[in-house]
Amino acid sequence: MLTTTLCAALSAGGLGIAMMTAYRRRFLAATRIAALSLVPVGLAMAGLVTLGRKVGTAVGHWGADLVFKPTVWVGFGVLAVAALLYGITRLISARLPEGSAAASRSAARAAGPSAAPAGAPAPAALPASDRRARRSSGSGLSEFADVEEILKRRGI
Repeated sequence: MLTTTLCAALSAGGLGIAMMTAYRRRFLAATRIAALSLVPVGLAMAGLVTLGRKVGTAVGHWGADLVFKPTVWVGFGVLAVAALLYGITRLISARLPEGSAAASRSAARAAGPSAAPAGAPAPAALPASDRRARRSSGSGLSEFADVEEILKRRGI
C-alpha cells in the first residue's frame, strides 16, 4: 500500500514538472517528462514493483547462502568439474579425425570378418581425399554414397 502511494506521488510530481515545462513552450521536453513520470505508477499498478522486491529479496538470501553455506561452494565446484570435463571431451573429439585408426579398428571388429569379400578393398582402404570428398559432397545424394561404394566393389 505504501509502495503504491509513493509511486503515485512520484508520478504526480513528474506530471507537475511536465506541466511547468509545457508552460514554457518546450512541448517536446514536456512530453518526455510526462512519459517518464507515468512509469512509477504503471509499474505499481502492474505489480512489477512487488515482483522486483521479491526478486531482490531472493537474490539477497542466495547471496547470504553463498557466503555462509559450504554446500553452495561445493555445488559450484561440481559445476566447474562438469564444465571442464565437457570441454575436454569436445576438445579431444575435435582433434580426432573421423576416419581415425581407432574408429576404423572398432568398426572392423563390430562388422566381423564376413563383412567384405576376400578380394574387395576395405572401405577404410580408400584414400583419405576420396573419403573426405564423399562426406563433404553437397549434392544431396549422400544417402547413395554407400550404395555406390558397394556397386564399385562388386564391379558393377
